[in-house]
Amino acid sequence: MTPLWWREPCRAVDAAAVALAEARQRQLTKPTGSLGQLEALAVRLAGLQGCERPSLERVAIGIFAGDHGVVAEGVSAYPQAVTGQMLGNFVGGGAAISVLARQLKATLEVVDLGTVDPELNLPGVRHLRLGAGTDNFLRGPAMTEAQVAAALHAGRDTVWRAQADGAHVFIGGEMGIGNTTAAAALASVLLGCAPSRLTGPGTGLDAAGVKHKAAVIEQALALHGLAPDDPLRASAQQGLAADHPRRAGRLPERAPDAPLQALTCVGGFEIAALAGAYLACAQVGIAVLVDGFICSVAALLATRLNPGCQPWLLYAHSGAEPGHARVLAALQAEPLLQLGLRLGEGSGAALAVPLLRLACALHGQMATFAEAAVADRPV
Repeated sequence: MTPLWWREPCRAVDAAAVALAEARQRQLTKPTGSLGQLEALAVRLAGLQGCERPSLERVAIGIFAGDHGVVAEGVSAYPQAVTGQMLGNFVGGGAAISVLARQLKATLEVVDLGTVDPELNLPGVRHLRLGAGTDNFLRGPAMTEAQVAAALHAGRDTVWRAQADGAHVFIGGEMGIGNTTAAAALASVLLGCAPSRLTGPGTGLDAAGVKHKAAVIEQALALHGLAPDDPLRASAQQGLAADHPRRAGRLPERAPDAPLQALTCVGGFEIAALAGAYLACAQVGIAVLVDGFICSVAALLATRLNPGCQPWLLYAHSGAEPGHARVLAALQAEPLLQLGLRLGEGSGAALAVPLLRLACALHGQMATFAEAAVADRPV
């Protein structure tokens, strides 16, 4: 692996398996196309798994958590202590994703990338401690390049463990008070879209709180030369403004490529880990179910870092955060569910698993016209 492992080629979709699955669909006892998206999903999973009859029995869920320094600017309705408390709830079995994981008989790994509590030490949680949360990106870059690389690696390593367990599909989830602010800021840069069009209530801000949150993001993007209408953004790959905080020696003066620069300046540990996980899935050949707004921003980042990962990403749902629809549109995604969700944790993706399992069951277990002695053409 090179240091920039995420640029390594992604596994190709198995065209022969796709052809076999399409042929099987035409032979099943139903009018062609009558099961709509379920047919296409089964065929797509066949190509990803490299077999005519795919399966989704083994589900791996990885939850990545980290705190955000920008919470100091009053962008969240909840205190940062909730991040660590929810980690205990995840492994204790009381969180929504914990319940869903049990129902799906899925594995659940919880990774603490860096919360504000230096004493946090929970049995069942993988504590990596990349920092006491990210830095406040309204005052300087959220992360160092070393932290970004470590977070990307953490996502990859979680997927490698899932692969060793024989996972058929991977679900990434997130936890971190303030992470909708980081996700909206990162999406604003990647889409060239004003923060006000992507910023939502997150944990439950009122209209005034959402307006303040968008203003904080706007100020931060201006600080980093990343605002959609900022001339510095156009030259981001050549370097940074002379008065940018990074000139103080926090990071090397050589700017990384544009997506990584944006991640470093305004992203979060868990967003980086999710992107790393998605890229690793595409490289080792595990289908991904992408959850809500934050996970979709991580997926957008992953596709910008390595476009070859796109075929491996399936989008579980269209959530209630205002920016989610714009991110999904940019990804040309076709979400499976629309339930008004905005919980995160990977919960929406977990809810889509039964649908995919049923698509596989229909594809693999229905009789063909020949097997059922049914005429396969209308009279």
